[in-house]
Amino acid sequence: MIINQIIGNLSENPTGKTIDYLDLEWFETTKRIQRKKTRQGTDVAIKFLREGQRLREGDILFEDAEKIIAVNVLETEAIVMSPASLLEMGTVCYEIGNKHIPLFIQNDKVLLPFEMPMFRWLEASGFKPEKQSVKLLNLLKSNVEPHGHGSLGSTIFTKILKMAAPKDE
Repeated sequence: MIINQIIGNLSENPTGKTIDYLDLEWFETTKRIQRKKTRQGTDVAIKFLREGQRLREGDILFEDAEKIIAVNVLETEAIVMSPASLLEMGTVCYEIGNKHIPLFIQNDKVLLPFEMPMFRWLEASGFKPEKQSVKLLNLLKSNVEPHGHGSLGSTIFTKILKMAAPKDE
């Protein structure tokens, strides 16, 4: 089955039909072309033609008389911070964005995919990061789309921090 567009969202169209979820990692939600299987085993090929299209939690990709195929963003390990002030919010967002790491804002919290070097850097900088398992849903728009290569440890900043980090892990 080839999907070229999103046809709605479960939050807007509650239904009594069977829902077959397409589970995606947070970084897969920005991929324009990908092949996946739903939980019930349906092969899905996503092929978006326009740049910048993103899949969101609950997006409906297919619907017929019996079932709906919808997106489910999987939980992942993340760094979660609750800034105490607007100044702290701006500062932490600037510092994280300056390192070109994807940033999410959800429920007045700043979230980013977990990396131990970044976690340690945030602690050393006086922030109070927490490690939690969450769904990363509200990606801030940026000039560079996040992408996965099996690991987020591909930035020069991360490589330097990993070299400097204690080897206790």
